Amino acid sequence: MYSGLAIILLPLIFGYLIPIKSLDLLRTINRLLSSMVYVILFFMGISLAFLDNLSANLQMIFLYASVFFICIFSSNILALMLLDRQWPWRNRQHQKKLPSRLHMVLESLRLCGVVVIGFLLGLTHISWLTYASQASQFALIFLLVLVGLQLRNSGMTLREITLNKRGMVVALIVVISAFAGGAIGALLLGLPVKTGLAMSSAYGWYSLSGILLTDALGPVLGSAAFFNDLARELVAIMLIPTLIRSHASTALGICGATSMDFTLPVLQRSGSVEIIPAAIVHGFILSLLAPILMAFFSAP
Repeated sequence: MYSGLAIILLPLIFGYLIPIKSLDLLRTINRLLSSMVYVILFFMGISLAFLDNLSANLQMIFLYASVFFICIFSSNILALMLLDRQWPWRNRQHQKKLPSRLHMVLESLRLCGVVVIGFLLGLTHISWLTYASQASQFALIFLLVLVGLQLRNSGMTLREITLNKRGMVVALIVVISAFAGGAIGALLLGLPVKTGLAMSSAYGWYSLSGILLTDALGPVLGSAAFFNDLARELVAIMLIPTLIRSHASTALGICGATSMDFTLPVLQRSGSVEIIPAAIVHGFILSLLAPILMAFFSAP
């Protein structure tokens, strides 16, 4: 258990301890991080192709992904709507014209295409492809170093995080309700509750959950985690403009860890600039918790 946690925490802490002043270097790190997502998903697709009983396992992957998505996302929605009812948050600015949601959905689906390409290549069973799982571990370590660098140099201080009460509370509600949904999903599927908690701890961070849980729990659950978290992002993109006027906390919470980056422009355009500080704090907290909690709950 402790060795698994160390593999996750040490690269993350190492990256977080390095301050970077150069804007050009920070931009390079952000580009590298985006590129590593594709590399990791490619390796995940290859590993998937080496599964025994492939057709039966594919059915299990989509069953697991569907049940966990319904349970976790529904639990988040219910808890966040209760928060909105008890602590309303009204946007004072008008909704702006949104970018094409179809374009954003297609960008997310492109990630599925990378997994499919890796999967099709893996079906050839070329001998050197058997090293994909080892390569994915090195890629994961490098990704975590980059994530640590990005978090350290995001401009967020502890004071700024603690002062934004809305972002902190929404993040806490997302974490607790996701645990409840993950536990329910695990019980429905006959899996250990600990596995359900691991599946619920990515908060939409599909690139990390896919490779980390593939390494820890196997390709079936790792792939299910990827599709579960990708579905969260796709549904969030579609629901944010509808929810944000009357349920702003819900619109923010369903974004999960992506409220700090990918879904931030959608939140801003759908609501107003006043949502940005809460969105960044919310995404920062969940991005920091996700690798730690997944490693903890997936450790043997």
